[in-house]
Amino acid sequence: MSILLLTAATAALAVSAPEARAANIFDFIFGGGYRYRQPVYRPEYRPLYREQYQQQYWQGRPAPRKAQRSAPLQKITGPVYYAYKPDRLVKVDFAPLLEAAVPAAYSVSAQPASFDASLPGLQDYKLLAERDIAEALTSYYSANRAFIWIEQGAASPAAKDALQVLSDAASYGLDPADYAVSLPDPGGLASTPDARANEFIRFEMALSARLLRYVQDATQGRIDPNRISGYHDLPRKPLKLAGVLNIVAHSNDLRAYLQSRHPQNPEFQALQAELKALEASAETEISVDPKLLLKPGESSPELPKLLGVIAGDLGDLGGGFGETLSNHGQSEKYSKELVPLVKAVQKRHGLRPDGVIGPRTVRAIAGTPTPERIEKVRLAMEQLRWLPSDLGSPRVFVNQPAFTASYIDGGDEKLKMRVVIGAPSTQTSFFADEIEQVDYNPYWGVPQSIIVNEMLPRLRSDPGYLDRAGYEVLDAKGRRIPSTAIDWDRFGSKVPYSVRQIPSEANALGELKILFPNKHAIYMHDTPTKHLFQRDMRAFSHGCIRLEDPRGMAAAVLGTSVDHVAEKLKNGHSVEKVTGRIPVYVAYFTAWPTATGKVEYFADVYERDEHLKTALELTAETRAPTS
Repeated sequence: MSILLLTAATAALAVSAPEARAANIFDFIFGGGYRYRQPVYRPEYRPLYREQYQQQYWQGRPAPRKAQRSAPLQKITGPVYYAYKPDRLVKVDFAPLLEAAVPAAYSVSAQPASFDASLPGLQDYKLLAERDIAEALTSYYSANRAFIWIEQGAASPAAKDALQVLSDAASYGLDPADYAVSLPDPGGLASTPDARANEFIRFEMALSARLLRYVQDATQGRIDPNRISGYHDLPRKPLKLAGVLNIVAHSNDLRAYLQSRHPQNPEFQALQAELKALEASAETEISVDPKLLLKPGESSPELPKLLGVIAGDLGDLGGGFGETLSNHGQSEKYSKELVPLVKAVQKRHGLRPDGVIGPRTVRAIAGTPTPERIEKVRLAMEQLRWLPSDLGSPRVFVNQPAFTASYIDGGDEKLKMRVVIGAPSTQTSFFADEIEQVDYNPYWGVPQSIIVNEMLPRLRSDPGYLDRAGYEVLDAKGRRIPSTAIDWDRFGSKVPYSVRQIPSEANALGELKILFPNKHAIYMHDTPTKHLFQRDMRAFSHGCIRLEDPRGMAAAVLGTSVDHVAEKLKNGHSVEKVTGRIPVYVAYFTAWPTATGKVEYFADVYERDEHLKTALELTAETRAPTS
């Protein structure tokens, strides 16, 4: 919300509302539509806060003398999206191997399969690879001077197995072009033994380089997500590439080893199966423009397609709609006769029955087109590589595009609920952490970005706002300071005080919060704005995750009952630690399998798929001139 809009809204409130309610605009903003109420304390813990009521003299204390010159107001900006920079390719430096090569007088024709005798073939060989892969090649072969892929003057069976796995990369959502290597001339048609030796040593290095790329991509993903944006916070999995070649050289089942480098969880397997089914299926469904927007009285050539999909799935709609479709099913004009039909279909899909045909209505009726589904699945497989192969049990999984949070234990989804996530302007990050505790009747520590961007402009003209509205101001030593005793004009982008909202029914966090401390200051919590859970698109918060059933989630992570949580809530502010390790994934997947393995598709609420596609395209372009 701009300062101009905030000022206008404040002015309007000043005219129309008593002084005690002059701060309503802030609580309206923070609560995502919740109208401010003066804090009302539950009787069971009101005595805990009686002291706060007794200190109302703060409000009567005169404000300090204004500074002659106010510091300029400056916004605190959130994370941003970056111009993605893929790993650059470098020329593999074979000098360490060539320095130890056999003397030139040693005849390669006498021992055509000798590794050392073949090394001169690398003298003018330009092999491009990622820097860490290039270093792993020279490190491994300097210590292990022997072929992995050549036996008795030809490609070994292991080499053929490796090439077959690399060529099948698409079934794992990867691009086979990234790993392409040509076999040595099978007929031995190279003109001389020296030429054949050159071909063997170059094939050896090329296959090892591309196999290392495959293992790296399968394990970590093709891109580094942290280079996409500041909203991505996912540490890269450790991988010792030189050790991979040592494993490969001694493997009895190379194919099994390479396949094991992909995520080994049911979610990845479901995505892989979905990809296979989508690519094998013929494009038989009717394709409707997913961006269609049509109001009654308007026309579009896409309308007959959409009506055709509806006609194939009338189901329990009834109401004589079959006759309506018979009379108007081929019409490009969205006539008034078709509006009741569209409203009935919207209602069946849980959408607001407003009769307007928009992207959500099209998606609900026609589904996601197969090409788009294939793309979403491939992106999801890439993203799943950023997470641990074993996601852990029990765990909490938040999928932002689905607006859901699940508690999963022993492979079973024990609990699933709707959530509200960050608005597009204050997005929820993509990261993983571990749940530590549940706070009952919590304080809300207001983020600095909200203090500076949304509170500070008001505090300059109304320094007593926080004292009246149920907030506490604390200095660096944790001492409470009256809001009216602070000269807010002195601060522009850095406020040397913390602000917290005391526990109450009006508290932005509701009755509890579930903490997994992280640098993004994101956690799960209750909310007084319950009506937002009824909306289809639920991106309204400042970044934290609002839970539809906070007591249920708290009971799950604590391994206790909802009744236990209810009893704790009666006793005012307290903290209960979580026992055991419970990872939490605050994730972002526009294609994700349900507990039964059925893959569902969701809108790209933050347009992160587009940034990921751009990163993958740039990576593919960088890898194109491979050698």
